[in-house]
Amino acid sequence: MTQSLNSWENDQDYLALVADLLENKEVQELRNFVHHRVTNRLDHSLTVSYISYTLAKKLNLDYQSVARAGLLHDFFLLKVEEVEALKQGSHNNYHPILACANAERITTLNPIEKDIILKHMFLVSKVAPPKYKESLIVSMVDKYAAILEVASPINIRMHKRIIKAIYRLGFAS
Repeated sequence: MTQSLNSWENDQDYLALVADLLENKEVQELRNFVHHRVTNRLDHSLTVSYISYTLAKKLNLDYQSVARAGLLHDFFLLKVEEVEALKQGSHNNYHPILACANAERITTLNPIEKDIILKHMFLVSKVAPPKYKESLIVSMVDKYAAILEVASPINIRMHKRIIKAIYRLGFAS
């Protein structure tokens, strides 16, 4: 699965679906926002979009909508604290609404894409269950990506500690 996380750049079919979005200045600004403490919002969105796209394609679902909405699911240009300060509810409940409104400003969304963006926080917010299989895929992949992003630095730290312990105990020279 690690290979697929980085191979979106070489997948011409995927790029053809999201090229207009990636060329958008505001979408590129997502790179400036830290996400899950260890990555940026654009890289996270690309990971979610591409993994979801590959799954939807294998399952003969609407992979075009999945690719596009997956990329736009966190399309809000505010810090988490700034979303909370809007007093519209918790970040988990409100940022999908912001993301959907922002997405509608730069592209036309079909009903599946809207549902994907608005319901991607299913199970961790008060949002209703997804209406489409495509929405459920993006929601689950979003959680998977978040776990990978948070666990990766932990794994690196643990690896370094294990290596130090091995050397300290004299098992390696």
